[in-house]
Amino acid sequence: MKETSGEEAPEAPPSVGRPLNRLNAESSPYLKQHAANPVDWFPWGEEALARAKAEDKPILLSIGYSACHWCHVMAHESFERDDIAALMNRDFINIKVDREERPDLDDIYQKSVQVFTGRGGGWPLTMFLTPDREPFYGGTYFPPGPRYNLPGFPDVLRGVIEAYRHHHGEVTKNVERVKAGLLRVGTPKRSGEPLVEQLLENAGRELGGLFDDVHGGFGDRPKFPTVPPLNFMLRPSACPGDESLRRKVLFQLRRMAAGGIYDHLGGGFHRYSVDGQWMVPHFEKMLYDNAQLVRLYLDGWRLTKEDRFRRVVEDTLEYVRRELTHQDGAFFAAQDADSEGREGAFFVWSQAELTAILGADLGGEFCRAYGVTEAGNFDGKNVLHRLGGLEFSADESEQADVFLRPARAKVLAVRNRRSRPARDENILTGWNAMMVCAFLDAYQAFGTAAYLTTAERALTFLLDYAYADGRVYRAVTAGQARLNGYLDDAAWLATALLDAFEATSHRWYLERAREMAEAAFKHFWDDTAGGCFFTSHNHEALLQRMMSGTDSALPSGNAVFASFLLRLFSFTGEEGYYERARRIVTLFHRTMTHNPYGASAMLCAADWLLSQPKEVVVIGPRSHRLTEALLTTVHQRYLSNRVVLAVDPSRQASEPELPLAAGKTGLQGNPAAYVCHGRTCSAPVAEPKELERLLSS
Repeated sequence: MKETSGEEAPEAPPSVGRPLNRLNAESSPYLKQHAANPVDWFPWGEEALARAKAEDKPILLSIGYSACHWCHVMAHESFERDDIAALMNRDFINIKVDREERPDLDDIYQKSVQVFTGRGGGWPLTMFLTPDREPFYGGTYFPPGPRYNLPGFPDVLRGVIEAYRHHHGEVTKNVERVKAGLLRVGTPKRSGEPLVEQLLENAGRELGGLFDDVHGGFGDRPKFPTVPPLNFMLRPSACPGDESLRRKVLFQLRRMAAGGIYDHLGGGFHRYSVDGQWMVPHFEKMLYDNAQLVRLYLDGWRLTKEDRFRRVVEDTLEYVRRELTHQDGAFFAAQDADSEGREGAFFVWSQAELTAILGADLGGEFCRAYGVTEAGNFDGKNVLHRLGGLEFSADESEQADVFLRPARAKVLAVRNRRSRPARDENILTGWNAMMVCAFLDAYQAFGTAAYLTTAERALTFLLDYAYADGRVYRAVTAGQARLNGYLDDAAWLATALLDAFEATSHRWYLERAREMAEAAFKHFWDDTAGGCFFTSHNHEALLQRMMSGTDSALPSGNAVFASFLLRLFSFTGEEGYYERARRIVTLFHRTMTHNPYGASAMLCAADWLLSQPKEVVVIGPRSHRLTEALLTTVHQRYLSNRVVLAVDPSRQASEPELPLAAGKTGLQGNPAAYVCHGRTCSAPVAEPKELERLLSS
């Protein structure tokens, strides 16, 4: 649901003493939330689908996730009410799906509702299907009575069952319209156009035109911190010879870091801003958002060396370590928006509360710095923000932060005594791997050993529990792997392994990454199309087997996999990796041309193909001061396309030599670095300043 408000849902009849429904036996935190509903819920599966056919009833499919505020609202307003549940139970087979566990179903039915409504979907997703799982009507949130220019949910139920029973022609027409739309978006066709730099420049111009130059971001409201377009806009090829796109991205990073979408006390980003200024957030925090934003802010720091960007990275990673980390090292999926039955209650403040904590003088300074007023900006309370201080320079901002740091610690200590939002304890393979990549990137940039330890613990967890016998699984619960993995899971786990190899030089990680590539080819690759399906070859048959190059809240799995293969080719020299990556990128040429915003991650892969990476080889023991200085020189510089291979001479005799390192040695027994581009390598250099010069050329 893309709209939000701070209002509380009306009280629903209590469920105390009510028998639990089938969802109580499920492992999904989201499904368990609905176990006490009077609705006769089924999980997705053969029992529900067979019952729909046997009784000739339409399926009411409700998709959401544990931390979703508006999912909670609709549950409270409708699914907990006996009268509405009676309508649902009488006329429908009711199925609940956790979108985190079943993104395949979510993708198909989100795209279906977009056909019906002509606009984006969201959660909760409410779809009505024939017994053959074909969608014929749908929407997102429906209130219990007419409100927000939406019909009341009981009226929707009555209208849908009337159409299903008495207007078969209309239902069939809707089904065919959706199926045609799914076929169009889920079956890419090669354009035959060559991949050229002009594609990137055109995409850069379009993204620049869509950008909000006043507040940053794209569109008006609500405003999402969508990362792939920003990643692409940082690249020189998006705007050759012009820094304007890069300046736009840095402007947005400063706005978001100052806005209420960023948690100034505890670190981490909320899911989106309900306004266009990044001031008032929708308060849930998602693992995948924070993983992507950490890496984007790292790039912002590499470009500017601004301390505020580094603070955002460090505080966000500390939030993840503190609030979202399983005792065995994996990462939980999300933190809820709600606590004590109210959205944002954990995060907002009155002026009087802050003055009582800090005293009149310091409290007054704190309130002025964080935009706190007596009237508030969210239901009479205040979301903390620093948007009023954006005119300060980076140095002035740092001085203000030093002054306010003790005050923040006092306020945070009080906040920590509040009732905490619920935590979505799903452990999802792809999302975990994304966060592993973020910790590894920060380790390489800052040299913080704890980040490497955190990343390797989580990666070990995934390899122990979410991968077996050449197959990736989607989720881990109580030490048990569950559900077929999707392309995103395989692509991100492979990427995390390659990142771990780059960060540590341990060849074992590289071999596991190659193994993961082969597993992905086996389960997802389609040689006829030259791309990967979202679901594996032995997955449950669905309405449409999707193959997409379009980003959602996450970068496209095909784009992530293509980028991984291009990096793997640099390390190994195996042409097959390059060729498959090239086929994936060219398959989505038309998508990149017509929808650069939605295909930004694929545009990044196209940029790699067209520009070729800088391949940096450092020869020297990892423990040597100069080796680390050379590596730090690379990792603290923004390079849009680069791979780094660190080779310890003491290991060279016992490990097969990688083609990228062939013939390269240190200088007179000391560490040295080489920069290669387009199969041509520089002479070795032994000083960081010399390496910096090569990287600049």
